[in-house]
Amino acid sequence: MHETPDTAPSAPSGDLAQRAIDLAARWIAEAAEFPADASAQRLAGVLKDPNGLPFTIGFVDGVMRPESLAAAASTLSRIAPLAPEFLPWYLRGAVKVGGAVAPVLPTPVVPIARRALREMVSHLVVDARPDKLGPAIAALREGGAKLNLNLLGEAVLGEREALRRLEGIHDLIRRPDVDYVSVKVSAIASHISMWAFDEIVDAVVERLTPLYLTAAAGLPENGGRTFINLDMEEYRDLDLTIAVFTRILEDERLRDLEAGIVLQAYLPDALPALRELTAWARQRVVGGGARIKVRLVKGANLAMERVDAIMHDWPLATYDRKLDTDANYLRCLDEALQPKNTDAVRLGVAGHNLFDIAYAWLLAGERGVREDIEIEMLLGMAQGQVAAISREVGHVLLYVPVVHPQEFDVAISYLVRRLEENASSENFLSAAFDLADDPALFERERDRFVASLERAADPGLPAGPNRRQSRAVEEAADGAAEQRILRDSPPPQVGGLTQAVLGIASSAASDDGIARFGGVEYVETAIYSATESDGVAAGAPGFRNARDTDPALPANREWARQVLERMAVSTAGDATIEASRVTDADRLEEVVAGVRGAATRWGAMPAVDRSAVLQAAARALEARRGELIEVAGSETGKVFAEADIEVSEAVDFANYYAATARELDRVSGAVFVPARLTVITPPWNFPIAIPAGGVLAALAAGSGVIFKPAPQARRCAAVVAEALWEAGVPRDVLALVDIDEGGLGQQLISHPDVDRVILTGSFETAALFRSWRPDLPLLAETSGKNAMVIMPSADLDLAASDLMKSAFGHAGQKCSAASLAILVGPVGRSERFARQLVDAATALRVGPPTDPRSEMGPVIEPPRGKLQWALTTLDEGEQWLVTPEPLDFGPEYSGRFFRPGIRVGVEPGSRVHLEEFFGPVLGIMHANSLSHAIELQNAVAYGLTAGLYTQNPDDLALWLDTVEAGNLYVNRGITGAIVQRQPFGGWKRSSVGPGTKAGGPNYLIGLGGWRGTDAGAPSSTLHLRGLDSRITTVIEAAQASLDYPAFEWLRRAALSDAVAWNDEFGRVTDVSRLGVERNLFRYRPVEVAIRATGDATWQALLRVILAGIRTGSATTVSAPVGLPAAVRRALSDQDVNVFVETEDEWLDRVARPGQDVADAVAGEPRPTRPPRVRLVGGADAVAALHSALAEAVGGDPDVAIYDNEVTTAGRIELLPFLHEQSITITAHRFGNPDDWSEGVI
Repeated sequence: MHETPDTAPSAPSGDLAQRAIDLAARWIAEAAEFPADASAQRLAGVLKDPNGLPFTIGFVDGVMRPESLAAAASTLSRIAPLAPEFLPWYLRGAVKVGGAVAPVLPTPVVPIARRALREMVSHLVVDARPDKLGPAIAALREGGAKLNLNLLGEAVLGEREALRRLEGIHDLIRRPDVDYVSVKVSAIASHISMWAFDEIVDAVVERLTPLYLTAAAGLPENGGRTFINLDMEEYRDLDLTIAVFTRILEDERLRDLEAGIVLQAYLPDALPALRELTAWARQRVVGGGARIKVRLVKGANLAMERVDAIMHDWPLATYDRKLDTDANYLRCLDEALQPKNTDAVRLGVAGHNLFDIAYAWLLAGERGVREDIEIEMLLGMAQGQVAAISREVGHVLLYVPVVHPQEFDVAISYLVRRLEENASSENFLSAAFDLADDPALFERERDRFVASLERAADPGLPAGPNRRQSRAVEEAADGAAEQRILRDSPPPQVGGLTQAVLGIASSAASDDGIARFGGVEYVETAIYSATESDGVAAGAPGFRNARDTDPALPANREWARQVLERMAVSTAGDATIEASRVTDADRLEEVVAGVRGAATRWGAMPAVDRSAVLQAAARALEARRGELIEVAGSETGKVFAEADIEVSEAVDFANYYAATARELDRVSGAVFVPARLTVITPPWNFPIAIPAGGVLAALAAGSGVIFKPAPQARRCAAVVAEALWEAGVPRDVLALVDIDEGGLGQQLISHPDVDRVILTGSFETAALFRSWRPDLPLLAETSGKNAMVIMPSADLDLAASDLMKSAFGHAGQKCSAASLAILVGPVGRSERFARQLVDAATALRVGPPTDPRSEMGPVIEPPRGKLQWALTTLDEGEQWLVTPEPLDFGPEYSGRFFRPGIRVGVEPGSRVHLEEFFGPVLGIMHANSLSHAIELQNAVAYGLTAGLYTQNPDDLALWLDTVEAGNLYVNRGITGAIVQRQPFGGWKRSSVGPGTKAGGPNYLIGLGGWRGTDAGAPSSTLHLRGLDSRITTVIEAAQASLDYPAFEWLRRAALSDAVAWNDEFGRVTDVSRLGVERNLFRYRPVEVAIRATGDATWQALLRVILAGIRTGSATTVSAPVGLPAAVRRALSDQDVNVFVETEDEWLDRVARPGQDVADAVAGEPRPTRPPRVRLVGGADAVAALHSALAEAVGGDPDVAIYDNEVTTAGRIELLPFLHEQSITITAHRFGNPDDWSEGVI
């Protein structure tokens, strides 16, 4: 919408406000005389109970919605204790008894409970079956009301449901007893992309025009034409709906058809939109056309608008105060009821606030335009008030939702909004049944009305959009990335480590992990917080995620059009990548030597100075957003929306690593030693974000960087490099090197002067790199074979939608993509779920990235090998639910476009179950229970992402305890990790090396070395206060073998571990604090083998052992000489196995783990190599042992070797013993807060 100048309405004439109050009071008194609808009164009473809203919404959503009776029974048993006292005794008793009996006898109990609640909400919706609808319409009209019918249906995931809904609405229009219907664009069109605004308008106009033509033809039986009201719900629909509405009515065949459109007063855009529509309607009338009607509502999608704003970091599209919404409603009334405007626009005054309605009626009377307004209310919400108003104004138009009984669950979101309106004290309806008897409630609503009148006359009330982002303007300003003001780290604890630990214990003695025994306070060992920790956890200092691009705004859509036009002819990056070409070994040696030499200067810079360069890089990347999207689409086939998100992620990486780099200089007890040279080998499937993230992380950690792009994404890499050079990264520190994958590639990766390689690619590529150089320090995010488990309690429509996005985003070429869906129990038999999957998949818009409608682009190259097999071949017992089909988009894309495929009947252990295909193919498996589903989910060799769809807390608890993956997602898609919010990285074969997550708090720690430093003055006593017995027992057992400096060093290390455990590793934290989505971060123990070299100091070995005990990790210790007997006994009590063996014996045992006869007979799994090894000793001995171990295991990527000098810093030394895990849980239902998971984690 275009903003128009605002003028405040004229002040109400004389006593108009008082007369409106008096009229509202009379209506309230008259309404009280009408017999109340029993169902409405019962529902209102229930919602007054403190538990009324959670009970009713829980019942509607958890008992009415699920197809599975068992899932419904489980929910009924959980919410039964909340049954409100206002329920009639027989209903309350039935619910409570049903809650107890339902899990055992779901078949009789659940249908009875459903019928009881259906009766309680039956007055809000009407049965859509033809034989029921007619009598219902007749009955509703007996009181003189007119009806506006709104057909509800299944979620529109594809064209089948969209066309079915369209035909259902058309059938209503054809009925002789229907003269008014509502339709939303989003109900009759699927896969709406606002980037394709013009194309969507064309398609929707073509689809809706036949309805309007039928309405215009009219039926003699209903006295003429059917009125069509074009409704809207989301803010993004505002421009689209207006464009569709005006385009349809500009059809000459509809010249004299009156039709309507909705405007929502909670949008500051409403008044400018009303003026725009009025101006258009005037021209229509002057040209001989009919008037239009505007239905003015306050808006019923506020909760989801808040979710939208929070998730994308956009300004809230609506007013943030109910007072302003009410005032804008009155201001729009004043505008619409000007006689010069009613000549072209009739007004529907929609709402239940009797003061507003009275004001509108009296104002229309003063201005002589009562014939041009219509009062509109909702079915079943306050029938006595409807009757009272009807006496005064004539008929009232009732908004009537109609739904088929078998689809009653689709009315859930509508019902939730209505229930909230009844329950929220901000809404007039919450007082509707008590206004006549409760003077205080009447005064509350009267005072609100008076305040809204005063606010409506205030010129300061905003008019025009809250959301004003313009990417074109930002780019012209050289990037809109905000200057981040980085806060300093917290000051060191006064009083030393002991006081810090005792302070932790005394301040939180009742929290998880803090204990008192005999009056002594200590931080417990290996106790992981079960639930989110109290307090606000701090993320990276000063960091804030980049805002998403808002497609609802015309300026951004125009900017996107220009990007798409350039995409088709893009040459971005050509010159730079050509200049970066290296074709001979000598030139490559020069580059390696040059970067390694320049890195000394870069690494010696204070971290704060490197941070400033990275912040400049963030701004440079933002300034090139359009160019980066252009080259990503042109070179790799990324569609616009996905490429845009990638640029935001790249900007986030720059700002996040700028913030966390400063922390490297502030670790007490350890000094960071930058790597001299890091090679970045990124993938082609994320051609912007991942390359930028790897390069920026290495630069933040003080390393020189050789950036070797994927051959399929060379130009993308060039544009990223250009941005970083432009931002001030020295060219001799960052070298872009385009080389062949063969000999020169091997020369680079295996080069002895390369200190680190950051790889994103397949596990096979990681193994290849290690075959070239077994001791290569490799950090790799590798493959993923990711599954979403869908439980019977899940919202199946949302699950189907998210599954499709997760499976087929970027043509399934994401390492995080869902290539498996595991349907549990009755979900596997659900015809509706299968139908929704088919509809969503077949309606997915596949096309070239230059087409703004495209949702899925090409595969990177014509399929061969595994992917070709997956697209063409079925295993025994499998069938295609949706057959993948090749599509032709010209020779440029020959063999690269496919409609997505879905295969069912996938068996455990089959290729589709276990192999990653990296393309648009989804396999469907069935499980008989959640435990079975988890077994299937964990059976793959990878552990990158995993999803669960459920509304049952017990399901969540079991899954979180047993699933094996680094990024977990609950009730949402499993792709699209966001820096800091959802740090990304996997378990098992999805990760090689240290395993710290990209975009997470520990990633930079693994990009260099660490050496110990003096961390403060020694203590004058030998006390171990603040440490629990599992730690102190081991230290005391070793005390006789330690001199005082060694004891003090070890004590300080143990106290540092306790502080780090309390501050970070033992907690479950959510630094983003979005509210509507929980983004939790936690640590899990992992098996570690510790080996001491012959020159290892005794205190260093003990220090590492204590770190393992602190984390509760399964730990083995190997040393060339025996440990003191007292220490061995103490370690044995902690289940730490100690081996005394030579280096050769240890190497043989680790490389070729054996199984004893007893375990083999017992069927125990064969031992595997330890996933992590911590080496302890002098620098030279550790380096030699690292090489020997790497050779012994053949460079096995499954084994991560840690060889840093041992320090006292718990922040560093605990990490080898821990897995990181990110857990993201949707925490709302239809925008309303949903805390169902908080009792679990």
